[in-house]
Amino acid sequence: MVTDALVTDALRTPVLPTTPYDVIDTREGYLAAVELIAAGTGPIAIDAERASGFKYSQRAYLIQLYRRGAGTFLFDPPPIGSFAELSELISRHEWVLHAASQDLACLREVDLAPTVIFDTELAARLLGLPRVGLGTVVEELLGIHLAKEHSAADWSTRPLPASWLTYAALDVELLIDLRDAMVELLTEQGKTEIARQEFQATLDKEAKPPLADPWRRLSGVSALRGAKNLAAARELWLARDELARSTDVAPGRLVPDLSLMAAARALPESKRDLAAMREFTGRASRSELDRWWNAIEVGRASTTPPVTTRSADTLPPPRSWSDRNPEADARLKAARQALLALGEEHRIPLENLLTPELLRRLAWSPPVVVSAESVATSLTVAGARPWQVELTAQSIAQAFVDAPQHVADDVDTES
Repeated sequence: MVTDALVTDALRTPVLPTTPYDVIDTREGYLAAVELIAAGTGPIAIDAERASGFKYSQRAYLIQLYRRGAGTFLFDPPPIGSFAELSELISRHEWVLHAASQDLACLREVDLAPTVIFDTELAARLLGLPRVGLGTVVEELLGIHLAKEHSAADWSTRPLPASWLTYAALDVELLIDLRDAMVELLTEQGKTEIARQEFQATLDKEAKPPLADPWRRLSGVSALRGAKNLAAARELWLARDELARSTDVAPGRLVPDLSLMAAARALPESKRDLAAMREFTGRASRSELDRWWNAIEVGRASTTPPVTTRSADTLPPPRSWSDRNPEADARLKAARQALLALGEEHRIPLENLLTPELLRRLAWSPPVVVSAESVATSLTVAGARPWQVELTAQSIAQAFVDAPQHVADDVDTES
């Protein structure tokens, strides 16, 4: 392992505080904390806890912050409201987060917007660590065992148990030390600029626009073929989403996807038949039976069934390329092998070396004249970072040039 020098001989378990952490849940307490944070020095470690899987919204229900010289602060966002004052104070400083892309949206929702970040999860990927969860990385680099038993808890619970607060505090109290260790390793591996570009790309990434047909995210919906079945699935999803939004409950906790799909597939003839379905389960499956039955009836009567054809901008699945576009299939396979070798050489996972979707699109529609320069241009236009272009363009171009020969060899072998 590259981190042997940083790992202690025996794993250290953090000493838990003798008094429980206090949660700041008033404007007065929050403003007092801002003054204390101002007196600290160096980067800001920050994390947020949501109630994913329990609530419909993705809002933060706890925000943890640590700064050397200031201490640890646990904030309860709903009663505090805006964190604009804190953001103004710390926005010019580096923020340290683990898996920043998961937390930036809910932090921005309360006016916490960084300008410079250090993402320890992303740094772990770039360093080639085999596992990148916070607990594993802390153990690997700092030699500290960090228990993660509350990661899937319902953080909207009030009051929050003391053990949860300790877990949440440790998530940020070790981040600065972890960041410092990673800065050294990135320097040793010559990846400081790569990391800077990746962190900036995370900050600059725009939120995905809402899906035109979000109901198509239903698990198993692609297996439905009948127009009425698809329409029923659509209406059931819309009915569940409306109820989930109004009650702020995660949709799957009301009626799971599998139950909606079972009803859409069966298209029961009556409300009684729907109620009798053993596959139709969930806490709201019977209490909201009228809602679900009405959705099925609306779907059955729909004169505008969902379109089943693939969007023109959507590439076919790669498993079908060998039949539909053998040349593109050969280019993709050759380029993947070249990038896998490149990733192993530089100890960077393939998905970080180049976005898989970007590689697929380039293989499907390559430049008219393939060269390192034309591939580099295509990658840049598609949004690849400069370091990715510099590292991969030549290998991809060579793989694309060699690919037709591989196709010819396969044809000769089959003959």
